[in-house]
Amino acid sequence: MKSFNTLPGGRCRNAWLALLACSFLGLAACTPGHAVARPSSPSTEDSTMKICLIVAGEVASATLYDNPTARDFASLLPLTLTMDDYATIERVSGLPRKLSTQGAPEGMAPAAGELTHYAPWGNLALFIEPRAYSRGLLPLGKVDGGLAILARSGPYRLRIERAQP
Repeated sequence: MKSFNTLPGGRCRNAWLALLACSFLGLAACTPGHAVARPSSPSTEDSTMKICLIVAGEVASATLYDNPTARDFASLLPLTLTMDDYATIERVSGLPRKLSTQGAPEGMAPAAGELTHYAPWGNLALFIEPRAYSRGLLPLGKVDGGLAILARSGPYRLRIERAQP
């Protein structure tokens, strides 16, 4: 995809159309119950990975970042978790194992829709609202669409799969 700075005419309208088209295609690639096997490490041409987050047949889309922790998380997919409420602003679940912290920052201040790994507990944390800096919180990815699906009160079952191309 071209960057917004190189879109024809450089107009906001074209940027919005491109963003809308990408969002639609990202959601269209997420079909519950179907996953396509891909290598656990994205290639250099595709440095991010699109994933689907499925709750009771409803689908949200997200993009995993290109970092060792996110690639380690991707190696666990597909994955079914039970998400619980934590501090009202996040949904959390244990993972089968702790993820790599190689090259990770000491912590972060997550935005709404941020997928993270809380290294001290070894869990997945999805932020419904932004939060102040937290040591040990590592970036995994960002919800692109459907955050409201994931914001429901827990506990709920969440299926995470790689998106179909």
